[in-house]
Amino acid sequence: MRHVQRPQVPQQPPQYDPQYDQGQGYGQGYGQQQPGYDSGYNTGQVYGAPQGGGRGTVPPQYSTHPGQPAPDWRRRLKIGSIVLVVAVVGWSVGTYAWASSRMRNEVDLAKVIERPAEGDCTTYLIVGSDSREGMSAEEKKKLHTGSAEGKRTDSMMILAACGSGNTMISLPRDSWVTIPSFVGSESGKKYGARGGSKLNAAYAMDGPELLVRTVEFNTGLRIDHYAEIGFAGFANIVDALGGVEMNIEKGFKDKKSGADFQAGEQTLNGEQALAFVRTRYAFAESDLARTKNQQKFLSALANQAATPGTILNPFALYPTLGAGLDTLIVDKDMSLYDLGKMFFAMKGISGGDGKSMNIPISGRAPQNSLKWDMPKVKQLVQQIQNDEKVTVEGK
Repeated sequence: MRHVQRPQVPQQPPQYDPQYDQGQGYGQGYGQQQPGYDSGYNTGQVYGAPQGGGRGTVPPQYSTHPGQPAPDWRRRLKIGSIVLVVAVVGWSVGTYAWASSRMRNEVDLAKVIERPAEGDCTTYLIVGSDSREGMSAEEKKKLHTGSAEGKRTDSMMILAACGSGNTMISLPRDSWVTIPSFVGSESGKKYGARGGSKLNAAYAMDGPELLVRTVEFNTGLRIDHYAEIGFAGFANIVDALGGVEMNIEKGFKDKKSGADFQAGEQTLNGEQALAFVRTRYAFAESDLARTKNQQKFLSALANQAATPGTILNPFALYPTLGAGLDTLIVDKDMSLYDLGKMFFAMKGISGGDGKSMNIPISGRAPQNSLKWDMPKVKQLVQQIQNDEKVTVEGK
């Protein structure tokens, strides 16, 4: 039969391979292959590659990623981690700077005279005032605040952050105390002692500086930091958090504060929270019962605010800080870091790391005020100053 040559492929002519003339390929038996002749078998691309290639091996020129090395995932992970850390640090520094710029460092404790010695614990005087600053007439009506001018202390607490445990001590505003001599915070003039008076009168006379002076004089405990918040700021913080969860053991009503609570677990919004901490006429021991509610609520507030869900979430953190810092008044030496420590100390109390109590009371004093049990007060102060576990009990 006549041999028919296959059509030539318009490519570079195959080169002569001597190995097929030596009986090593399928060309054996057909004689020597001449240049330009293609049997279709001498390339080894289908049934085996020359140089020992395996069956089905893809030549480098047909590879989809010729010459590309495998990805270095360790390097990529390292770079990604560095970028993430830089972003987190940048966000944290920016947030800290923004929040610090909004703090109202207005109280000058350097103006307080004859101060006690520093102790081993960090002490905060936390004050809730009835300030209506920035509130509209509609807001005053909604929050049942009234329209009185100026501001007075609505609640006062000492928070002692100690290594032995944290202690929150409520100071009833009707406490009978001595208002000592002082230097006017605005006038700079020296004023003589006023003698016996209710504790909230000190704030009304000369503001935070005289209140700190009076608390230090009557307790012997040095106050390291001062923090005060008004009605509007308090309600706004609660609303920014989406409410605060509370377990109210016994329901109560009070027309003056707007309180109307049923017993049980519930979430209080800003309006309800303000009513809860201000109610006094619904209780037999009005001032003492109210201070217990204030302690309970502040601990719950701190417990909810000082969580990763709030601190690490900008959509929760920024509204909360914005709502509080605009109306929060602190001393000139208090930083955002100190404020954070204060909140975490309150949170620790709600978690069982410490105790909350009223300052020890021994009975009634003039003007239906409350008389402190001074021997117990001195023992309590000594334990705090020495960073000892507080064993003194109060009502």
